[in-house]
Amino acid sequence: MRSPSSLKQEFLKRWMRGLQRCTSSSKKDMNILERKKVIKLSADLAMASARNGKTSWSRALIANASRDNDNRILAERILGPESDILIKRVSTSVGTVSCNRKIRSKKILKRSCNSVRRVRKGTHLPHQKVLAKSIAKRLVQKRTQILKRLVPGGEFMDELSLIEETLDYITYLQAQVDVMRCIASATELKNRNND
Repeated sequence: MRSPSSLKQEFLKRWMRGLQRCTSSSKKDMNILERKKVIKLSADLAMASARNGKTSWSRALIANASRDNDNRILAERILGPESDILIKRVSTSVGTVSCNRKIRSKKILKRSCNSVRRVRKGTHLPHQKVLAKSIAKRLVQKRTQILKRLVPGGEFMDELSLIEETLDYITYLQAQVDVMRCIASATELKNRNND
């Protein structure tokens, strides 16, 4: 895994480049909502492109940005020359990955259902232990579903992939937050010195 400082540098470089492309080719007098949209989209796409579309979450962010026609044009501006490569990589891999993962998830679900049946038939555990196991299993499933909604593309992942992708996504989100905090602090310091 890359060092946090190199992640931050790569993110910042791509984010600034995306913002420059966006503001230079779009209208100068954007309202606050349009600016917010451009900043958020460029930050997400900078984070995903820094990962080169090699993870499910990065491909999902790019795919989500390129679904809507307005966002697709904006995404192409932000990503620049590499937009064609990334968007094509995403469109070809998202369908394949989701199909393979759904099949794999069905197999895992089938195996776990069979093992639950065996446990119920073959064991003589006290009722409280069986109840505790089922409650714990439901809690894990509930939290897994929540996590799948939080991580881009998470709904198509099995549990192991979800954990790996979540850790990678959190690392990149942390880099994004750190860079944005540094920029906010520098802006605030500059504004104080100008007053």
